Amino acid sequence: MTDAKKAVRIVIADDYEMFRHGLKALFSGHPEFEVVGEAANGSEAINAVAELRPDILLLDLVMPEMGGMQVLRSLARSMNNMRIVLLSGAVEGAEIPRAFELGARGFVMKSTATDTLLECIRTVLAGKYWIGIQSAENLETALEHCRGNVRNGKRENYALTPREMEIIRAVVSGNTNKEIAFQFSISEQTVKHHIRSIFDKLGVYNRLELTLFVFHHGLIEK
Repeated sequence: MTDAKKAVRIVIADDYEMFRHGLKALFSGHPEFEVVGEAANGSEAINAVAELRPDILLLDLVMPEMGGMQVLRSLARSMNNMRIVLLSGAVEGAEIPRAFELGARGFVMKSTATDTLLECIRTVLAGKYWIGIQSAENLETALEHCRGNVRNGKRENYALTPREMEIIRAVVSGNTNKEIAFQFSISEQTVKHHIRSIFDKLGVYNRLELTLFVFHHGLIEK
């Protein structure tokens, strides 16, 4: 069990910079966690683990140069007390059971609510496993959950209009209101109106929260 007085050290390995920033913002509100490193690809993830020796590695399954499964294979013999939680924007089928056999302790969809991710981390630190939205006592149970829970689910659109989805993509890509207005040949005031509507529908308050929500709830593909 991790010392309650010592923050849990986390490395985030995901090739999408805004998603990493969103996770860092999430953990910054929880003193029990500390993000000590980031990685944009599999090779960087392996180097970060060797250098920083984190308690938790949040590992995206799909990354350039070296994917999450390759990282798992490389780290299989040198994990020590580190726990690996897999992140994915889409269900990866047979890869998930194999990932657990290679040493992963948790699997969370990026469409999962943020409190579920936090509960997942706490669960794997306690020596258990986590699949999707539930814990498992041991590897055998975890693998059973994998087979039962790895399904192709429907994606909620939260009553967003096609134009609002276009603006969400533009915001997540880092465009300013002025750039969005130019891109869609509308006024900046119209862009602000759309963004207010998006914030209201999704229950977010700023662009950073919007970006985190988008990737955790699978609104757009990476």
